[in-house]
Amino acid sequence: MSAQANIVAFDGASTPASHTLIPVRAAVDPKTGEIQAVWREAIATVPVYAQIRFTTSLKRLANGIYRVARITEVPVMESVSGQNAAGYTAVPKVAYTNTEQHVGYFSERSTIAERRLVRQLALNIGGNVTTSVTPVTTGFAPEVVDQLVSAS
Repeated sequence: MSAQANIVAFDGASTPASHTLIPVRAAVDPKTGEIQAVWREAIATVPVYAQIRFTTSLKRLANGIYRVARITEVPVMESVSGQNAAGYTAVPKVAYTNTEQHVGYFSERSTIAERRLVRQLALNIGGNVTTSVTPVTTGFAPEVVDQLVSAS
């Protein structure tokens, strides 16, 4: 199990920008046994609740199936324009959050190679990759899906 480390990823903008997500917490829910690790951006000029977030969760269900989830959340701020008659300008708030979630269900009998195969296939289909690529085998996402271990 690797320690939580920064995640650096580029977005899908026309001019891609790099985003660095810092580890926020890793915890085990004592009631359900679910392991959850959370990262978020740390931009000084943006409120914490409006930062990009990434979460992984790993839980063994009662039937022996492992549920693995990876959630990416991108809050979108309202644009504040002008002030009211009293000269007050409202503080911007989050208007909505765009979220993408990848959830996998893996048998306790499945192997690392089998879980890696389905993870890579899903990534390639999602990215319209039509050539052979070597699957990434290290880092938080391959570890939580392929090896069923969460960052701590």
